Amino acid sequence: MIYDFCIIGGGIVGLATAMEILKRQPGASLVILEKENVLAKHQTGHNSGVIHAGIYYAPGSLKADLCKRGAEATKQFCSEHGIKFEVCGKVLVASNALEVQRMEALYQRSQQNGLKVERLDAEQLRQREPNIVGLGGLFLDATGIVDYREVCDTMARVIRREGGEICLSQTVTAIQESADSVTVSSHGGSWQAKKLVACAGLQSDRLAVMAGVKIAHQIIPFRGEYFRLPASKNNIVNHLIYPIPDPELPFLGVHLTRMIDGSVTVGPNAVLGLGRENYRKFSINWRDVAQYASFPGFWKTIWQNLGSGTTEMKNSLFKSGYLEQCRKYCPSLQVEDLLPYEAGIRAQAVMRDGSLVHDFLFAETPRMLHVCNAPSPAATSAIPIGSMIADRIFQAA
Repeated sequence: MIYDFCIIGGGIVGLATAMEILKRQPGASLVILEKENVLAKHQTGHNSGVIHAGIYYAPGSLKADLCKRGAEATKQFCSEHGIKFEVCGKVLVASNALEVQRMEALYQRSQQNGLKVERLDAEQLRQREPNIVGLGGLFLDATGIVDYREVCDTMARVIRREGGEICLSQTVTAIQESADSVTVSSHGGSWQAKKLVACAGLQSDRLAVMAGVKIAHQIIPFRGEYFRLPASKNNIVNHLIYPIPDPELPFLGVHLTRMIDGSVTVGPNAVLGLGRENYRKFSINWRDVAQYASFPGFWKTIWQNLGSGTTEMKNSLFKSGYLEQCRKYCPSLQVEDLLPYEAGIRAQAVMRDGSLVHDFLFAETPRMLHVCNAPSPAATSAIPIGSMIADRIFQAA
């Protein structure tokens, strides 16, 4: 059998793409190949569950547009399918004079992005969040929380209902493109399709190379470590609490996140990962380490971010340093409040010159489209990202 479409990757971007393809071409034959025995096991299943509003992104940029549309699409999808979500709002807290300046820049950006944002002075901040301190803040009422694994499970049911197939535990071992099809092989079998879309996240560069596509980047894993607060502190905040981010860094800083199950997490930091899928602390995949250590862009980006990287590593090794990041805005937290919680790993595309890829990165051939970088917040933006990928697929047909 030759399928119309094959998608590699059962995370939220791959699933959203499959849904959109089947919506545009009802009755199309489509198969999703996922190497794990469950969907959304990696980046999708290890994020903080936030439905972002899009305050951080440059006005008029693709990321700003996708995030805003994605937030609405995610909420609508959840409402249509009975998935629990909550629009709890987010407060960004300025803890010093520099962050107050950055806060004002963020406010101006939010207005240009058409977002409803309220400025808070120190007293208004205290009234909204009695356990949070700061010189001021920004309140976004549109930010929400959800369990993205549940979203993915529901997407999978929609895909199967529309005739799509999902094959789990299928690690791809070979990809061969011919004039009229693409053949994908695993230890469990092979599939032939007219079009291939690879949404492989942490393994995306390897699949592109496997398929014979020339790329100039490599995926470098960055580990985000979280903690969970004790149940006695589940009501410590009323909203999500974020620091004002440093615009020079690609990460948003350690934040307090209310989860949809009622718990509260703290994190993440951002440290170099010792493996693409090694979630336990100090767990090492020597193949992964050797691969990025031999990539010139890795050493360049490490050198360019040496100061912040050293601080993040120190805070990873010493819980007291990590705690201080939280106590800047939540001084009542104690070191014993930081309970174990599973880490996440971000697939960061890095170019040979050491620059971090902050935007979408695709590699295309006549019958393949490889999603080499789907920048944060990809989970929030997944539904319009899937539509954007489908646009490229059908335009190339």
